[in-house]
Amino acid sequence: MSDSTRFAGQILGEFVAGSAWADIAAPLRHEAKRSILNHLGCALGVAQDPAVTTALSVMRAFSGLPAATVVGQGARLDPMSAAFVNAIASNLLDYDDTHLRTVIHPAAPLAPALLALAEQRGFSGAAVLHAFLLGGEVECRIGNAVSPGHYARGWHITSTCGAFGAAAGCARLLGLDAERTWHAIGIAASQAAGLVENLPTAAKNIGVGNAARHGMLAALFAEQGYKAAPAAIEGPLGWARATGDACDIGAITEGLGSDWEIGRNTYKPYPAGIVFHAVIDACLELRDSIGVPPEAIARVTVAGDALLLARGDRVVRNERDARVSIHHSAALGFIRGRAGVADFEMPAVTDPALAAFRAKVVALLDESLPRGAATVTVQLADGREARTTVTAPRGSIDRPMSDAALEAKFRDNAAIGGFAARADRQIAAIWGLEAAAEIGSFMALLA
Repeated sequence: MSDSTRFAGQILGEFVAGSAWADIAAPLRHEAKRSILNHLGCALGVAQDPAVTTALSVMRAFSGLPAATVVGQGARLDPMSAAFVNAIASNLLDYDDTHLRTVIHPAAPLAPALLALAEQRGFSGAAVLHAFLLGGEVECRIGNAVSPGHYARGWHITSTCGAFGAAAGCARLLGLDAERTWHAIGIAASQAAGLVENLPTAAKNIGVGNAARHGMLAALFAEQGYKAAPAAIEGPLGWARATGDACDIGAITEGLGSDWEIGRNTYKPYPAGIVFHAVIDACLELRDSIGVPPEAIARVTVAGDALLLARGDRVVRNERDARVSIHHSAALGFIRGRAGVADFEMPAVTDPALAAFRAKVVALLDESLPRGAATVTVQLADGREARTTVTAPRGSIDRPMSDAALEAKFRDNAAIGGFAARADRQIAAIWGLEAAAEIGSFMALLA
């Protein structure tokens, strides 16, 4: 039977259940470790953030048996509750990984579910890494199949497709056969939700947390024999049509198992939306090349694609606004010459110098630019003009962060969260995860 006559969930179920770790190429295995390193560093960095501690407080009151570690906390919860809190933490600062074509952040809804389930049931580090790659592939390919209409209609694609990835990854950990894995993915279709409108608020993070626990829940129900409709994803009344356009099955099936979408994952040098990285890089470049004080700049024009403008043309009222602001990104480039975690916090939002410079920035649509690119034009008070275009910002596929850069980012985040003394041991344990017979001692390092 050809792929064109089978259902998307069936094809994905066979792929996930039939994959062998021995067949995964070494570079892809290493990429899984890089993703986990980046993911856990981001979670440790916000261990003291009220959004995380509040989520822990809420979930602790309803938690079952404490079997899984909450990263950066002195607490253990049941696996679904731990996955919920850890997913919120890793996604909180917009500092996590990104699959650019879909703008999915693959690790946030996926890794917490796998780590919690593996800690409870005693699965190995290699099993977690394998499940991560498979779950990430499922979420990115389903994202490809519904992009760009799905996101454009207001669905937060990390939350929606993340539920599918967590379901597939947990199904793999549980050793489900192809049919039950298919049902796990179909069950997740009834739980895949999250809204772009909520991105400036903590409700966004609840959606990501739900993706992790709902995906795990879907796999656990499938393990016990629950079933889903065969065309839960692409059917006439299925998830894809309900949340956007018809599903492009080819985007799911073509090259499955050989051309890895999760291998196109990228990591951020700046704690801001991925489409703003080119803006920051361009402004840093112009700051160095024109060599004038900020007061000599009369106007800054930032041009980019529709997603950049849709996400970034907003008034900056709080930290969340700052992380998705064209105007704040440009101001940081020219005023501070950097864009670290502290540069997107409330003291920076209310900094009079940054606020004044934000008022000089204008955003324009340029449909000729690809996603993730930006052109910045500076008009000086004396009439001179300078312009630069960045199509491959730092951290992109064409300019990837090195292992050393990811380690440095991890250490910075660990220090912010209060874990500087443990950072080197944590990094070593992540690089050695493939050899770990179980992950309980590894997770204890993150508590």
